[in-house]
Formats: sequence, C-alpha cells, structure tokens
Amino acid sequence: MFLDFFYEMRDEGIPVAMQEWQMFMTVLERGLHDSSLMSFYNLAKSTLVKSETYFDAFDRVFAKVFKGVEGELSVSDELEEWLRDPENFKDLTDEQREMLEELDANELMRRFLETLEEQDERHDGGGRWVGTGGHSPFGHSGEHPTGIRVGGESKNRSAMKVAEDRRFQDYRTDVTLDVRNVKVALKRLRHLTREGGEDELDLDETVDETCRNAGEIELVYRPERRNNVRLLLLMDVGGTMDPYYEPVSRLLTALHEERGLRDFRPYYFHNCIYERVGTTADLYMKDAVPTGDLLRRYDERWKVLIVGDAAMHPAELMNPRGNINPRHESESRGIDWLMKFREHFERIVWMNPDPQSDWEHTRTTQVIQSIFPMLPLSLDGIQDAVTTLVGARPSAAGVTRH
Repeated sequence: MFLDFFYEMRDEGIPVAMQEWQMFMTVLERGLHDSSLMSFYNLAKSTLVKSETYFDAFDRVFAKVFKGVEGELSVSDELEEWLRDPENFKDLTDEQREMLEELDANELMRRFLETLEEQDERHDGGGRWVGTGGHSPFGHSGEHPTGIRVGGESKNRSAMKVAEDRRFQDYRTDVTLDVRNVKVALKRLRHLTREGGEDELDLDETVDETCRNAGEIELVYRPERRNNVRLLLLMDVGGTMDPYYEPVSRLLTALHEERGLRDFRPYYFHNCIYERVGTTADLYMKDAVPTGDLLRRYDERWKVLIVGDAAMHPAELMNPRGNINPRHESESRGIDWLMKFREHFERIVWMNPDPQSDWEHTRTTQVIQSIFPMLPLSLDGIQDAVTTLVGARPSAAGVTRH
C-alpha cells in the first residue's frame, strides 16, 4: 500500500523525492503518527508535500489509496456482552460529584486503554472498570464529567468520547409530509438582482425613450431579475439529533426542491464543526471536505444556516482534541471554527430543534447562542431565520440595506 501511495503521488505530479520519502518512513518507525489515521494523514502531508499548491492533489491521492481505511476505537465482543442489561443507576449526590476527577483527552484515553488490558469480568457500579452505572469514566448508564461512553445510548449528553463505530443516517431529500408548510416558510428566501444578458423588456424605459424620440418606438431591455441567494446548510447528525430526523429531513427536502436559489450546498457534522465536514452522514474522511476549503470556496455573500441541538460535553466545544470521535481528533477547538464562520459570513443563523425552555440549562447551547442568532426549528422559526438571512438591517448611518 505504501508503494502505491508513493507512485500515485508521482503520477499525480507531486514532486516527492527519496529524501522526503525516507523521512516519512523514519517518523512512522518512531510512531509519531500515534496509530491515528488523522495523525498519519497530517504527518504524511507535512513530510511529503513541499508546497501548498499540491495540497489538493495530495488529498485526492490519499483518499484513493487509503479508501475505506477509517481506523476504529473498538471493543471486544466479550466486553460488549458484559455491558448488556445495565444495572439501575443511583444518582450521585452533589458531594460525590465534586469528588469525581476531571481528565483531559490524553489522560482519559490512556487510562481507558490500560483498563481494557486489565479487565477480565463484568462490572456494574463502582468507579474504575468499564461497566454500567456507577461513576467510572468508562461504560454507560452512569455519571462522570469526562467519560468515554462504551455501548448503551446517550442519556445525559455528558460523554467526552464515544468508543464505537458511529454510523449515522443521511437526512432524506424526498420527504413529502408537511414539506409544503416548510416551503411556504422559505418563500421569502429571496434577494432579487438583475444580472446577465438584457433579455427582458423594460416597459417603463421603453415608453420614456419612445416619448423622447417623438413617438418613434425604441425598445429598451434589461437583465431579468433573479434570486441571488446562495445558501450553505450545515446539519448536525446522529446521537442526540436522532429524534429530530423527520423535521430536519423536511427542511432539507424543501431546500432541495427550492429551485429559486442561485446555489445550495448541504454538509454534515456531529455535535460541533471541526476541521472537516461531511458530504454524507457517515462523516468518513474519504467523503469529507476540509472546513478551511469551505471558507475559501464560499465568500461572505453566502447565507449560512446551521441546524443542531448545540448540546454536547463542554470539552467538545472548548478544548483542543475535543471531537467526541477519537479517530477525528485535532488540536483545533470547535469554538474556534465557529468563530471563523461568524467572522467570515455576513449572515448566519443557528436553528435548534430542542425546546427553547431547555436551552438555558445546557452550557454549550448558551455559548453558541452568544455567537450566532439561535432560533427554534419550527415554521415560525424558519420564517424568522429567513428574515435574519435576507431581510433588511440598519446600517451605521441608519439607512436600511440588503
């Protein structure tokens, strides 16, 4: 596979010399890639590519050669069996919660791997082993401020990492139930401008010009008015968004069928936007798009609509390597990417499907609400979002503008 990688890069025109290739082999032998696919990608890119002009070519080669290699933080079948039928969990007191140790991502993963090596039976309750209930950092149906959920279902939205192969379902684009109401709410997603060839008769100017020519008819044409709205849609998928599959699918269906938009591009993320977003809900790297490319490709004229519950472990938003999926960790923080979006785009709205009464009880929701205008995912919310994206707003001089 590595030889294929080398020759594919040469065939693609990437000038990889033996000196760079030897350096690449050396750092791999020293384990600097940390057995992580993303770290391996970054390591290969930094050692083999001499100029940013070859970044796109490198990404194409990497996706081709390593297609299907996703990496996985897996657990054994035996451990999965131990985690079935969880014991009832007794809520912790405030004093017990204060005694729980908060771990950073590196320490959490180190202890998890050590525990997997040592554990040889099922455990329920307690604070050390991978099990159910209790206050261990590892397992499910318990409570810990910085834990890894292994099996089970998300309940408290407090897991810092999830040890499983996370496969999400694409939102549908062919839903018909109640789509009409959503379409009606989106009708005002318009910003009409006159561009292109002059092929529409301007009746008023034709009359004026004819009068100026003493009755000799002079036809005047102008460009046709067209909707100039370009919309970028970013959708949170999987986990706590699963209950909202239908309403988000209705929104996506309506936008796919909204033929008046000048351009429309949908992408997926999980919990928070990081350095890559997915073109499909699988969020596999082979189908991913670097978020930085989105910011370069779509200028400030694009309107941005983000759909997500904004509820996650605070570390996912505020800490480096906060991605809940250990395979996709990076040093960039989720909140930094959100700030880049706010600074880059002039009009951006976050739509939240959770009840508004719940927003004030989730720390990350409050933080995101301070960054973007946040509206409920409802018909009234969609109408307000459209107004925010394309409506008039006061300028510094008090004059309205679009």
